[in-house]
Amino acid sequence: MFVTTEQFEERIKADGFLEHAEFLGNYYGTPSLDPPDGRDVILEIDVQGARQVVEKEQDALLLFLQAPSADEQQARLRRRGDPEEKVAQRVAKAAEEADAGRELDAQIITNFNIDDTVEEMWSAIEKARSDRGRLDPNSLD
Repeated sequence: MFVTTEQFEERIKADGFLEHAEFLGNYYGTPSLDPPDGRDVILEIDVQGARQVVEKEQDALLLFLQAPSADEQQARLRRRGDPEEKVAQRVAKAAEEADAGRELDAQIITNFNIDDTVEEMWSAIEKARSDRGRLDPNSLD
């Protein structure tokens, strides 16, 4: 849902977000959540948001996805039509975020291809569920 900058800032003041961040001049955020018991919440967020989530949910599983190289990241961004200015900003930001991901003890996953990346992510989620004694409700017969 898109809101005005003023509306977004009011919601921040009201503690209405699980996480929020300003990234390259735009606000992004996840409204506060109350998922049903036994359900996972998956967020696609940057490290600013991940820090906030970990403050609220210490056992959150963090998966940090990265391109195989800066050159490959540039090529992918250009293929999707990002303007050169945004490509340069995102590549510079990626190097900073990789360091921050390690500081947050995130599991680093290099996205060589989507199928292997999804498989690696799913394996990490299943392991975290198992470690926490939780079953995947969708896998029950």
